[in-house]
Amino acid sequence: MSVAETVGVELPYLRRYARALTGSQSSGDTYVRMTLEAALIDPQLLAEIGGDRIALYRAFSKIWSTAHVDTAHPGGDGSMHEQAAQDRLAQVTPLHRQALLLTTLEEFSLTETANILGIDEDEAGKLVARAIEEIESETTTDVLIIEDEPLISMQLEGLVSDLGHNVVGTAATRTQAQEAFAKTRPGLVLADIQLADGSSGIDAVEDILKFGDVPVIFITAYPEKLLTGERPEPTYLVTKPFQESTVRAQISQALFFGSSRPIG
Repeated sequence: MSVAETVGVELPYLRRYARALTGSQSSGDTYVRMTLEAALIDPQLLAEIGGDRIALYRAFSKIWSTAHVDTAHPGGDGSMHEQAAQDRLAQVTPLHRQALLLTTLEEFSLTETANILGIDEDEAGKLVARAIEEIESETTTDVLIIEDEPLISMQLEGLVSDLGHNVVGTAATRTQAQEAFAKTRPGLVLADIQLADGSSGIDAVEDILKFGDVPVIFITAYPEKLLTGERPEPTYLVTKPFQESTVRAQISQALFFGSSRPIG
């Protein structure tokens, strides 16, 4: 596969990973752009990226670990929240978060994750374990689930409850989501895109965000509808069918950063 083909296929997912890692679309996209610019300058790096997606993520990891991106952009979308996310990141070592996101969100094996991060497989496993410990210590919050498939809704309820959070409502339509949010004012929302009556989970979330900023994790079989690059995109996005560990990782990220990027 050529470099252009590799980047074309993987770019939406690399951008998703970068957003989850940094907590904002603008800073995540900046790191991705710096990675591609570095590849254009370095022929060897460019050749490696043409080989497989692991090389692309490895190149990104090098940029992430060595470059500094100022995420405070006055007048930009969500600038105050981006700065807050960066302040939180400054207090922790981000390597274990990378390992967790690579193995869950991006579904790399421990061997592949170790390759990307430039560490051995045993250390990669330890990083993931430490990240999971951090998830378990997160402060509990109230959660609203917007999902029209009963079995998936029940699965998410069980997962959220097992993590120690409180499910304060479920909704299968846009109208139900509006009513549930107004009544419960949760600290986190898990949302599907296509809802029972043909209404849109995207529209439901836009309605919710008018009440105030709240972390939102989209869980959908149609991620391409949100990864278009044509408008601000959600930071937290999980593809169906999902692994429970992936949802756990995204819940941790969302609560860690404490805000959600606008989607429209």
